[in-house]
This record gives sequence, C-alpha cells and structure tokens, in this order.
Amino acid sequence: MKKLGMVTLGLAAFVIGMSVNNFAMSDVPPSYKIAVVDVGKVVASSSQVKALKKDQQAKATEIVKYVENARKDVASVTDAKKKKALEDKYSKELMTKRQKLEKEYTAKLTAIDSNISKTITAQAKAKNYNIVLAKGVVLYGGDDITADIIKVVK
Repeated sequence: MKKLGMVTLGLAAFVIGMSVNNFAMSDVPPSYKIAVVDVGKVVASSSQVKALKKDQQAKATEIVKYVENARKDVASVTDAKKKKALEDKYSKELMTKRQKLEKEYTAKLTAIDSNISKTITAQAKAKNYNIVLAKGVVLYGGDDITADIIKVVK
C-alpha cells in the first residue's frame, strides 16, 4: 500500500510540475525577430568618420610643421641655457597641443558612436526587431540591416 501511495504522489508531482512549466512558458513570445549589423562597415562608410579622419590628418600635419619650426628655432640658438629654456617651452606647447587634439578627437568620436547607436536602435524599433547583434558575433541567422543603417548614417 505504501508503494502505491509513493507512486501516486510521484505521479501527481510530475503532473503538477509539467502544468507549472506550461503556465510559465505561456507568456514567452512565439518568436523573436533578430537583426544583425556590420558595425565596422557602418563606421567605415560614415561621412562623419571620413570627415573626422581628414580633419585629424590635417591637424597632424600642422603638428609636424610646428615641430620642424621648433627644431629650427632651437638649432639657431647658441647659448645653452637659452636653448634648454626654448626646448622646454616648445615641449610644453607640443604636449598641450597633443592633449587638446586627443580630447577633441575623443569627444567627436564618442558623438559619432552615440549617433550610430541611436540610429541602429531607431531602425530596430521601426522594424520591430527584438534583438540586434553585431554581425561578427552571429554565425548564422538574423536579418542583416547594415545597408539600411548605412543609408541613414550617411
């Protein structure tokens, strides 16, 4: 009699467990809509990124010219103390210019990154995607919305 009670109790626990599982799974959406984006491609085709790179190259050229002029100026001085003071002056100025350039570049790059992220989010919401992943992470599946993002970002 005890065996029959244990089997009945075990069977009842199994049925209750399956019912709870089915109830819990009833709120899960039937399917997720997943998109993938090749972020590198989006960044490479961005006109903002291209303009930033061009601006950085121009500023780097300015710094190179500054260094060349500073070297000529230091080389023209013969007094050791004056030469050392001039070197220190140019070094400080160069450091300040570099820091300013890096700070501006970082700020602009952060703004561009934020803009691209917002564009991806907006496109995903507009097309009812539940999840957007980087294309390099996904081995198979997902709708590639890279071209759509590139059109908007340009």
